[in-house]
Amino acid sequence: MTDADVVHSPVRIRWRASSLSRAIATCIGVAVVCALLTGRWELVVFAAPMFGVLCSLAWQRPAPAVVVHARPAVQRCFESEQVRVSVWADLDTGTGTVDGDVIGLECTAPVGMELEIVETEPVSTVAVAATRWGRYPVLATVRVLGRGGLLEGAGTVEAAEVFVFPVAPPQSTPLPRIDLLDRLGTHLTRHIGPGVEYADIRPYVPGDQLRTVNWPVSARRGTLHITERLTDRAADVVVLFDTYPQPPGPATAATERTARGAAQVVQSALRYGDRAGLVALGSRTTRWLGADIGQRQFYRILDTMLGAADTYETATGTLAPRPALPTGAIVVAFSTMLDTEFALALIDLRKRGHAVVAIDVLEGSPIEGAHDPLVDRMWAMQRSFMYRDMATVGVDIVAWPGESTLDQAMAAVPDRRRSVRR
Repeated sequence: MTDADVVHSPVRIRWRASSLSRAIATCIGVAVVCALLTGRWELVVFAAPMFGVLCSLAWQRPAPAVVVHARPAVQRCFESEQVRVSVWADLDTGTGTVDGDVIGLECTAPVGMELEIVETEPVSTVAVAATRWGRYPVLATVRVLGRGGLLEGAGTVEAAEVFVFPVAPPQSTPLPRIDLLDRLGTHLTRHIGPGVEYADIRPYVPGDQLRTVNWPVSARRGTLHITERLTDRAADVVVLFDTYPQPPGPATAATERTARGAAQVVQSALRYGDRAGLVALGSRTTRWLGADIGQRQFYRILDTMLGAADTYETATGTLAPRPALPTGAIVVAFSTMLDTEFALALIDLRKRGHAVVAIDVLEGSPIEGAHDPLVDRMWAMQRSFMYRDMATVGVDIVAWPGESTLDQAMAAVPDRRRSVRR
């Protein structure tokens, strides 16, 4: 790794009296108390030098500033995958002569991430792993001495970031059955054109290619006939990712499947040569990445999903940006469908002419704890009404039960293709 992979993080130190200062102050206090009780003022003379040491605090050289270094600055991995990060600290001498020394460096990880110390000298190397996708900072706590050892400081800083990507299941997800744009791809359609699947046989007309002539049929009928075939077309798939804050309880727990589902849809689309993009919509800030092809696009989308890189574009507002969605793109949204603004964004995309499918990741009622069974029935009725109303405007919503895979849930998307006239 190069120096560009190292991040330098200044630490805000909180100073307090060191153990040496407290010991000196204790000795001074004991000597003065004994002098008052016994009347032996010689004890005050004994404590005077130590009192002078404490008074010299203002004349000591300035307290040092500490900088924590980490290599690499950003680490990426998948769930349950272990990666290593090196962390070390030193004094910042750029402001002049300072007095101090780093006496301790401890690395910790937040809840949900496991941290294992691999090496401690000359730099601290830790191995981290997490079983759930997300952003995890590696925290470094530094202890330092200053001003002749009379002060002891401690500070904590985020030394590095570890972005854990979700692991997508290997199953391919079906796309909504719609009329695709006239672009060569791998999805079989009902349109006549270049392809390999048989469609029909018709008489030859001037302009037809000779390689399409069906010679056995032409010999039997005495006139030239050609074989028509069904064409394969490509699709543009844009995943709409719900990042709105969710209420605590089942709704928050259900958001874990949003990233997994989004990664599975993107992986399936890129596997078949389709272009894929992502729009992370929520909290007045929108991150989006335009549709593209290739394996590199898959990792770009994962970075955009977690905000791990600066390769994505940003926008404001509650609607999906128009440049983020190519003409005729298929929109697959993952959400708990609890936020009205997200539902309005889906309706707006449908008005623009896109095929929109929303995957409802919330299973059951979002109310946490024990409650009356009537609440669950009323909630199920309300959700069914919402499904019906959204389908009326062209937005298909399918439920994703916890015991089913995503490909099984998306198989319930209705066919919205128009009839083809020959």
